[in-house]
Amino acid sequence: MIDKINVRVYATIVKDGKVLALREEYVGEQLLKFPGGGLEFGEGVMQCLERELEEELNIKIKNVLHLYTQEHFVQSKFSAAEQLLSIYYQGELVDQNELLIMDPCIEKTEWISLAAEENPFPLEVDKIAFRQLQKKYL
Repeated sequence: MIDKINVRVYATIVKDGKVLALREEYVGEQLLKFPGGGLEFGEGVMQCLERELEEELNIKIKNVLHLYTQEHFVQSKFSAAEQLLSIYYQGELVDQNELLIMDPCIEKTEWISLAAEENPFPLEVDKIAFRQLQKKYL
């Protein structure tokens, strides 16, 4: 039985036809995902995005626009009692020189080409966000 909604807020940062992604292990599984994470009580979605980018990568973004909000039911892959709601924003790095992995769970950052034929993201809603970026930029 689902008894919790987990709101996730992510940044898609595009530069030179590539989008910034993170490689990390979560619950024993290797993931490629966008920077971002869970909304905390008392926090707005933009505050969450700013906090997550600071905590994970020591970065700030500018020219932030809404990219995609999940429109269908998604049960958490990692907790059967959780429903996910994911919101994706698009922005530009303020200063790429500040990019520094701060979260020990993040193994590395990667710039993924939007021209990739295969969608490299394993999570369902990340796949949709990647396709949205491809539509916008290709």
